[in-house]
Amino acid sequence: MILQHDLLFTPTGQMRTLHIYLPDNYDQTNERYPVMYFFDGHNLFFDSYATYGKCWGLKEFMDQWEKPMIIAGIECGHVGDERLSEYCPYDVKKNKHFEDINGIGAQTAQWIVDEVKPFIDKEYRTYSNRQCTAIGGSSMGGLMSLYTVIHHNDVFSKAACLSSCVSICQKGLKAEIDKTDLSPDTRIYLSWGTDELKPSKDKPKYNPNSYMARCNKMYANKLDKKGVTTRLYCQEGGHHCEADWEKQNKKYMDFLWME
Repeated sequence: MILQHDLLFTPTGQMRTLHIYLPDNYDQTNERYPVMYFFDGHNLFFDSYATYGKCWGLKEFMDQWEKPMIIAGIECGHVGDERLSEYCPYDVKKNKHFEDINGIGAQTAQWIVDEVKPFIDKEYRTYSNRQCTAIGGSSMGGLMSLYTVIHHNDVFSKAACLSSCVSICQKGLKAEIDKTDLSPDTRIYLSWGTDELKPSKDKPKYNPNSYMARCNKMYANKLDKKGVTTRLYCQEGGHHCEADWEKQNKKYMDFLWME
């Protein structure tokens, strides 16, 4: 069952849509459920809503997966650079990949903690404790998931960070990890695909020491030293797209919730 709610995004005063997955028997029981929050909620369940016409297939996966839970997908703004701004936790100066980014991602994460999560916990039968609360996303949503599980580690115990844009604000993220006491039960999944960055003529094959690989390994190493359990996954032939992130549904969900 998929439901939608519109909620005020207080950092900008605009409305944002929440896409909620409930287990099929939700209305027939009094059970409570863990919750996993996702960025880019419009891309999770239906191809017709997805930005590029292909979703994560998360409804079909959850319908057959052995652990019933609630998924709360948070839609971003779609006008201009709204998504970049909302999903970047720090300001970023112009570089070869981006123009200047006025990052309000820290406000987005705080909004999720202060307004989205309380709304979900009130509206639905949830286990609201930290151990039953996770967050996930891809690309800029993966970056935000990593930031959020670190900065709000008292609220989130798990994160799935797929094809994360972790390279654009390394200084801020590394400082965030260094200064934060992280609970040893924290679990973080970090992945990237071999074909996300198009090979150049002089480097036609995937380089296992590519910049994307090095970034993820660097963050995993720093997190491991803080006592966090991480899982690195390099997807052979993986592109920067929903079709390939869908293929990882079982991998990250099993790691975060079943192992």
